[in-house]
Amino acid sequence: MLQKYFFIFLVSIGLCSESFSDEPQHRPKRVYADIVGDLFHAGHIEFFKKAKECGDYLIIGVLSDEDVESYKRVPILTLQERAAVISACRYVDEVVVAPPLRLTKEWIEEHEIDLVVHGDDFNPDLLMDQYGVSIEMGIFKAVPYTPGISTTNIIQRIVDRHQKQDLP
Repeated sequence: MLQKYFFIFLVSIGLCSESFSDEPQHRPKRVYADIVGDLFHAGHIEFFKKAKECGDYLIIGVLSDEDVESYKRVPILTLQERAAVISACRYVDEVVVAPPLRLTKEWIEEHEIDLVVHGDDFNPDLLMDQYGVSIEMGIFKAVPYTPGISTTNIIQRIVDRHQKQDLP
């Protein structure tokens, strides 16, 4: 009899409520975004912040040098350097190094991704090429691009200042 009352006491103070609850357990909403992440800057942080607001757990895929070069330019920082900096960001829960450039349904399901997020700065053809599967699955969301800062912009600032100062 004493054990029964002890159990009731434990349940009433919440120590056993999860184990015996009929309510379904909450699974964190997993958000995925991929990125080059070269010359990590405030625009990247704003993007991560917006992506994290879309769910509970943020997974960032850091694209390989080869994939990035296929549609953009060769990154300045190595893949390992970019992944290390991104993994240190407080909004990022997990980093996937060199994920596929074109997401597949199988890859999305394997990583239990609930939502795929990207900035709204992609042209429609590139968007469909790289995110068509997640768009068709109805799990894609575009978030506003942070204007005024980009890696390309930072590189241009460096070149301009270098030329202005006439440095060797």
